[in-house]
Amino acid sequence: MAHSSERIVICGAGIAGIAAAYHLTVRHGARDVVLVEAENPLSMTSDKSTEAYRNWWPGPDPAMTQFMNRSIDFLEEIARETGNRINLNRRGYLFASGDPAKAQFLLDMAALAERHGAGPLRWHDTARDTYVPAPSEGFETPLSGADVITNRGLIARHFPYLAPETCVVAHARRAGWLSAQQLGMAMLERARENGLKLLRGRIAGIETAGGRISGVVVEGVDGKQALPADKLILCPGPMLKPLAARLGLDLPVFAERHRKISFADTLHVIPRAAPMLIWLDAQKLPWSEEEREILAGDPATRWLTEPFPGGVHGRPDGGASASTVLLLYNYESREDEVVFPLPDPGPYGEIALRGMSTMVPGLKVYVAKGVRPYIDGGYYIKTRENRPLIGPTTIPGVFLSAAYSGFGIMASGAGGDLIARHVLEKELPPYASAFLLTRYEDRAYVARLADWGDGGQL
Repeated sequence: MAHSSERIVICGAGIAGIAAAYHLTVRHGARDVVLVEAENPLSMTSDKSTEAYRNWWPGPDPAMTQFMNRSIDFLEEIARETGNRINLNRRGYLFASGDPAKAQFLLDMAALAERHGAGPLRWHDTARDTYVPAPSEGFETPLSGADVITNRGLIARHFPYLAPETCVVAHARRAGWLSAQQLGMAMLERARENGLKLLRGRIAGIETAGGRISGVVVEGVDGKQALPADKLILCPGPMLKPLAARLGLDLPVFAERHRKISFADTLHVIPRAAPMLIWLDAQKLPWSEEEREILAGDPATRWLTEPFPGGVHGRPDGGASASTVLLLYNYESREDEVVFPLPDPGPYGEIALRGMSTMVPGLKVYVAKGVRPYIDGGYYIKTRENRPLIGPTTIPGVFLSAAYSGFGIMASGAGGDLIARHVLEKELPPYASAFLLTRYEDRAYVARLADWGDGGQL
């Protein structure tokens, strides 16, 4: 068992670092914890999130579902403790398709989610309306699991804004979104009340003694200072790979650049009470015949007329009186160099808007108006199977809480608790081994990666 007087340093005040600090100090009673951050807390990628959460996770085992169920438990606890300062809702995720073959796929996915512990499958295949809509506000609802609707009349009744060809939807229920900034600040404030120290600077070096960490060198505006440390937790977000390399760690992670757009849906084409909307089908972007001919005639733009993958998604942002909509279309999955500020987004905004208009045709009015959305984004730092790295490294005293891909906000509760348990040598939950760095030393596990399937990325 770790000694209560151990000195713990956390590198990075994104949501992962703040969650680690919160669970160490507030939930587990650690008292000598320092959080080191060169910029403002939650300012690099944590504030670029879609702020959504779900316990709907595919995979060959239930580890991610168990992990997310525990994380959502923590989110709900914080919401209750703060009078729902974090604006947690349970609108759900609505996966939709115009392909009849996707019905069996979604039924299979919902059945798998049920086996993994996400909640029961409810299948609505007749006109008898037993579907219960999600509440527009709050999170206290008994519904979990998923509702799969294959009756077109029911789909049109409950989701009239979807494309008329929509023939199947799956509504994952223990899902929704929240305010990531309020979540992060609520945890940070509680951690500071419980003794957390926030130090501005960056980790410039690590000192060792007797084969394990003894301190870190922090470089800030006033120069360098030595900070004693018995344990160091790396939560550097998109800077994980280069920081780990400086420590001699070659981590199995890579970066993907992702963006999102936001604009004012003044016509409320997407209802303010809508769930997260995800279109599963591949598509060709809806250009006019003249636009398509012009684009196809130029080698530099021909790709815009070719098939795009499924997965475009979006949701309303803000309360009933707001009008903002967020849209995302991760149509490129490739390794990228981490560069800030992000390179020019090119036609991303128009691609996302046109792509989402395939699912919600009413959005085409904004294409016609030439709406210029606001674009931001960041980087997903991922492992091959899209599971995080949480636990010790090969350097004694150095730990990871990282590689949260695009699900860092929703994973923050369970991730913070799990890394705190590792650092303080407390009892670990059953899913802990699924996120260890050492999993890649298991030949059977590595062999499974070739047929891993969907890693749950949106």
